[in-house]
Amino acid sequence: MVPVDGDPVVVPAGVATRVARLVTELTAPAVLVTGLTVLIGWHGAGGVRGLAWGLLATVFAAGIPFAYILGGVRRGRLTDHHIGRREQRRVPLLLGLASAAAGLALLAALGAPRPVLALVAAGVVGLVVAVSVSHWWKMSIHSAVAAGTLVVLVLTFGPWLLPAAPLLGLVGWSRVRLRDHTVAQVVVGGLVGGLVAGVVFSALS
Repeated sequence: MVPVDGDPVVVPAGVATRVARLVTELTAPAVLVTGLTVLIGWHGAGGVRGLAWGLLATVFAAGIPFAYILGGVRRGRLTDHHIGRREQRRVPLLLGLASAAAGLALLAALGAPRPVLALVAAGVVGLVVAVSVSHWWKMSIHSAVAAGTLVVLVLTFGPWLLPAAPLLGLVGWSRVRLRDHTVAQVVVGGLVGGLVAGVVFSALS
């Protein structure tokens, strides 16, 4: 049936779910952290040197933790690479925290640019919060990382990026649509991620 003017456009449930899955994959924490870290490295030092700093930071901030998660999925210890079950989150988050902390120490010893150090430090603080909260509640890490990413981009490149804020709603919708999180878990994740990024990154960069 062709909708007439004034009629609501109804999106078939199957299409909405596929869109939600696509959004969830494109905005996965490992994807956003990788892109943001490389970008901040390039901006902080410029040229090949900046990209090298960003890539090194990415190994510890996203590469090692995500490799562990994929290994856990293959061995059957984890149900999926988004770690949908709260009780499975503790060890991967602790591993991510240890990896990011080790990366931060190495980057500091090697003299990495301050923005790169600030970004990894924000990640470490965010993971401390995530580990603590996930012990009893399944806060959305997708929303936390997405909000933190936007805050860091705005602090780095200026407020002209603020119109991208509605994209955070799209990320949250995808998590709720797939029944991986409640609205409250998405909202709290976004608030925590944005607050941590705003305080830590702005203070250290």
